[in-house]
Amino acid sequence: MEILCPSFYITYLSFSISYAMLWGFMEIVLATRNKKKVEEMSRILEGMDIVIRTLDDFPSCPEVEEDKDTFEGNAVKKAISIAECTNKIAVADDSGLEVYALNGAPGVMSARYSGENTGDAANIEKLLDEMRDIPDEKRVARFVCCIALAFPAGNFVTFVGFAEGKIGIEPRGRMGFGYDPVFYPAGYGRTFAEMTPGEKDALSHRGKAIEKLKDYLTRTISGD
Repeated sequence: MEILCPSFYITYLSFSISYAMLWGFMEIVLATRNKKKVEEMSRILEGMDIVIRTLDDFPSCPEVEEDKDTFEGNAVKKAISIAECTNKIAVADDSGLEVYALNGAPGVMSARYSGENTGDAANIEKLLDEMRDIPDEKRVARFVCCIALAFPAGNFVTFVGFAEGKIGIEPRGRMGFGYDPVFYPAGYGRTFAEMTPGEKDALSHRGKAIEKLKDYLTRTISGD
């Protein structure tokens, strides 16, 4: 979902991006230190006239606490904070898994579902334990990703992607990260962790959100 903005705001965003392109390329800071996320986002943005930086290039920037109750709130907070810190365009995402039978959990707590700094394996173990009595037909879930593009002045726009599917009964596959080993995208008999990076990008929530971001940047730069 793209935020609907007044025409003057869109014009200002277009000017901000055009100014950033004066030297023939745009610098964007990915507001994360998660190497898997950096790898995935960089791969999908490949081919654009963009120089990608990460927080490793700006060690003085703070860790931004994800304390909002929506994916959009967390993504916007991170993107604005890093754009202000680096004085560059910043892209941040917040994503997670929503299991319908668990009333949307883990949701925004996906990365910390089993506690702070416990890791993917512990989160998956807790999820499977909580779903042990849920039959296959009710194990439906979706991945959600909200990406925020922010400028040093504080203006921003957001994009959302979804991947519908279901949760398996045990981890399968060695690719990906997070809950990928237990998530079967709708219509497929393999988990995200059993797919190649290209296969996952075409189906994933983050891939869909980044494609919307790419389309927005392309249209804005070209003036369409």
